[in-house]
Amino acid sequence: MIPYGRQDISKEDINEVLEVLQSDYLTQGPKVPLFERKVAEHVGAKYSVAVNSATSALHIACLSLGLEEGEWLWTTPVSFVASANCGLYCGAKVDFVDIDPATYNLCPKALGLKLEQAKLEGCLPKVVVVVHLCGQPCDMLSIYNLSKLYGFRIIEDASHAIGGKYCGDYIGGCKYSDVTIFSFHPVKIITTAEGGMALTNNAELASRMELYRSHGITRDSAKMTKASDGPWYYQQIALGFNYRMTDLQGALGLSQLKRLDKLVSRRHELAKRYDKLLEEQPVQLPWQHPDSYSGLHLYVVRLRLGEISKTYRQVFEAMRNGGVNVNLHYIPIHTQPFYRQFGYSEGDYPEAEKYYREAISLPMYPSLTEREQDFVVSMLRSSLS
Repeated sequence: MIPYGRQDISKEDINEVLEVLQSDYLTQGPKVPLFERKVAEHVGAKYSVAVNSATSALHIACLSLGLEEGEWLWTTPVSFVASANCGLYCGAKVDFVDIDPATYNLCPKALGLKLEQAKLEGCLPKVVVVVHLCGQPCDMLSIYNLSKLYGFRIIEDASHAIGGKYCGDYIGGCKYSDVTIFSFHPVKIITTAEGGMALTNNAELASRMELYRSHGITRDSAKMTKASDGPWYYQQIALGFNYRMTDLQGALGLSQLKRLDKLVSRRHELAKRYDKLLEEQPVQLPWQHPDSYSGLHLYVVRLRLGEISKTYRQVFEAMRNGGVNVNLHYIPIHTQPFYRQFGYSEGDYPEAEKYYREAISLPMYPSLTEREQDFVVSMLRSSLS
């Protein structure tokens, strides 16, 4: 079975983790802050906060931006549920903006229209979470300009996008956002087994996120209030969480980071080869905006169902039965049973729902061989006919 994604672990990666296992530090040690610094330097951000998952990073980012009960978070319906759930964790309300049919990202035009109406109704969002789906960055400049006009804060959910670029700059530099989130899940571009990171250029936001990731506890000597307080002293000054990354994960991330550009380049080689092999097939190939360089976490094709005699399910199941573990990214969040309780239903976001009926993620990972890729294409051709 050829998976849709797979981690790429080298001998050097293994040796780096073994070194930590033989050291004095397994959890909080020198590797995590070094990993934070190296990622921030690579993407051009001032501060970074490593955590145990991208979901945790989204949560502490929302908390640090002051998202509270009764306020609104908006995001795209085509994402993993964490992009919306982070708002609910803070007691906020969640709404969605339909996608651009070319990029599959949150559509700036739809966002602008929705903001106009929300201003009239007095329900503008506090936070907008934009998602760089498949690794392709959103139209950040347009969204940033809207944020200045309507006063919302921006989180880039770049879980798919480390190593990608927008207008020549690495994603993660937060030029047009308050916080950027990376994921280091095994199928992502680089991995720490599980893990995530929040990056920002705002020192106060970074300090808050550091506090929230570790129980809300500080050991800052400046906060000592009694003469008897000593080096053992700590204070809980907020309700935080145990969201810390371990040194084992940090070591793996540091080793993987050295290969980041090479891994993304290999993904682009595979994507170009897919483009050529599939150009005559009844599928819509991924479109890349000329201002962007995708991290290419995913390679998604959309079936032209009007040109084939098979249903979406028949194609999907034929691929899997034939040994290709294709996947779907994602079921629109607003159609999930949990979100229907908030009044959402099918038909609310037509572009997102059309995408859902047509999209299939083909295998995409650096160790995918040309022979395996040829097999994937052959299976897709036979499944479509």
